[in-house]
Amino acid sequence: MSDKRSSLKPIKGAKRALRRRLHLKGELVLAFLPTATILIVLGFVEVLSKQRLLFASLAASAFLIYLDPQHGTNSIRTLVMSQIFAATVGFITFTIFGSGYLSMGSAMIIVILFMILLDAVHPPAVATSLSFALKSDNENNLVLFSLAVGITAWLIVLERFTLWLLASYNRR
Repeated sequence: MSDKRSSLKPIKGAKRALRRRLHLKGELVLAFLPTATILIVLGFVEVLSKQRLLFASLAASAFLIYLDPQHGTNSIRTLVMSQIFAATVGFITFTIFGSGYLSMGSAMIIVILFMILLDAVHPPAVATSLSFALKSDNENNLVLFSLAVGITAWLIVLERFTLWLLASYNRR
């Protein structure tokens, strides 16, 4: 792939190395894993719950993991802490305030502060807090979401292993 593409480059002046673009086949292999992971998660959701939108932010998490599996935003710690906390806060604000702007605004502010203070910034978690603050009247959804986060966390391991495999293969 051309080095002229800028979607993976850090902003001008940033002191971070960019993720080296792989050949098309390598990029597709990396993109396949998050796609398959989210399809599996959606399959579980379909069988166990009808609250599909509660899990949409995990698709964004999966794509961020594909984009840069070695970035701190995509560490297992950051993903799990931010997503589980966001779902819990959204559920609690829904329980206290009902579905609406007060619930959403409170959940969003609390989650952003938590992510900053604990250095666990994973942007899709903000969407998770909003989803649960809007519609989370079923506690089983919180448990199911936690399982889905676990599956998505496993994706980080798979993506890093795939990068290692591709790098080993390309050195030959």
